Amino acid sequence: MTDLVDTDALISFGEEIVARARRGGADIAEAVVREGSELSVRVRLGQVEMIREASSRTAALRVMRDGHVAVTSTSDLTDGGLARFASDALGLLEASERDPFAGPADPDLVVQGPFEDLDVFDLAVAQLEPAVVSEMALRAERAAVGHDPRVSNIQEASCSRVYGASAMVLSSGFRSARRRSAVSVGAVALADDADHKKRRGAWSEVRRHLEDLPSPEEVGRRAAERTVDMLGARKVPTCVASVVFPPEVARSLLALLAGSILGSSIWRKTSYLVGREGSKVASPLVHIVDDPMLPRGLGSRAHDGEGLASRRNVVVDGGILRTFLCDSYAARKLQRASTASASRGAGGGVGPSTSNIILEPRAGTTEADIIDSTAKGFLVRQMLGHGFNPSTGDFSRGASGFWIEGGRIVHPVSEVTISSDLDSMCKGIDAVADRLVLRSSALSPMVRVASMTIAGE
Repeated sequence: MTDLVDTDALISFGEEIVARARRGGADIAEAVVREGSELSVRVRLGQVEMIREASSRTAALRVMRDGHVAVTSTSDLTDGGLARFASDALGLLEASERDPFAGPADPDLVVQGPFEDLDVFDLAVAQLEPAVVSEMALRAERAAVGHDPRVSNIQEASCSRVYGASAMVLSSGFRSARRRSAVSVGAVALADDADHKKRRGAWSEVRRHLEDLPSPEEVGRRAAERTVDMLGARKVPTCVASVVFPPEVARSLLALLAGSILGSSIWRKTSYLVGREGSKVASPLVHIVDDPMLPRGLGSRAHDGEGLASRRNVVVDGGILRTFLCDSYAARKLQRASTASASRGAGGGVGPSTSNIILEPRAGTTEADIIDSTAKGFLVRQMLGHGFNPSTGDFSRGASGFWIEGGRIVHPVSEVTISSDLDSMCKGIDAVADRLVLRSSALSPMVRVASMTIAGE
């Protein structure tokens, strides 16, 4: 077995869908056909609690005519289903309002293959059987339970694998098919604290390739360590202090910034960065790129959702905002060129998105250096809630972690709130570590923000 998905068949489906739409009267027709399989296992107390396996084949269509646009999707790829699919799209087209900015990507910018292989598919992942996936989850659970006697229970341990392919066919002549895979392991461990509170620690890992995935035992141990480390946690007095964000937390801040630099957020004026291009938006230590060409990256893609060749975009350079990420529509609205950042959703819609958004590490500063140089501060282990306003940048989240005094971690902390605004936080970054781990499509090293309000007692 060399391929579990027939990509040629997916392209043929796409060509048939586009042809039907064009025959029905669409000037422009763009189809995406996806096929894939997902297997998930959850275990608890040594028993398999849930196994879920699902396969799917779906199609999405975008049609245009004279500034009118319609999108639709279906899972019925029979001949009759495709006929209804195209007919429904054309009916929606007739009912849509004209949009002067609507249209496909500039045909002169659309590229043809062959495309660079970014190594985002692993046959070993696709061939993982339920018994193997179940055993990987059980191994993570056993490691968590056995790591420390203070671990009193396991909320759950899990393992999943997904693989599939998608084909994109545009009436301009563009054809492309790409495969992808991912495998993940996670565990959530519990411990009883002296005040009868439950302490909870979680850890998970996900990779494109099975050989890159840390062992289930390592995942289970990390979950157990993160649980027992929080025993004895307490509040701290309300104060203003430095806040240190390790990579697994810093990436969530980067994701907030990423949503604020999308062209759709700018033309809708729902971002605090409207009108800020070319100005200072972060510390001089901050360099952020969007890199879709990262081998084995979880957000990697050789071309964007409109058929433009992917490219590395410098978003923030030495704290200066250099560009917004745009698809063709956002680019027209903002009177600029696309940054080849279009993404095509499962329902057929197109909009700008990040690929692998990366806050670049800085050589010469280790994570230990950042802790050692923090006179007084809070090391965030986990953030809770969704306290972020993208229009103003206001930020407020519940948090737990560790208190730092004189460059040493002195005790765990829980039930506090950290607050500021994302603009001040990014400008206040005074340390960036040298380590980056490929665990997400948003990647950041450890960073320290010089000053935030920490609300506790």
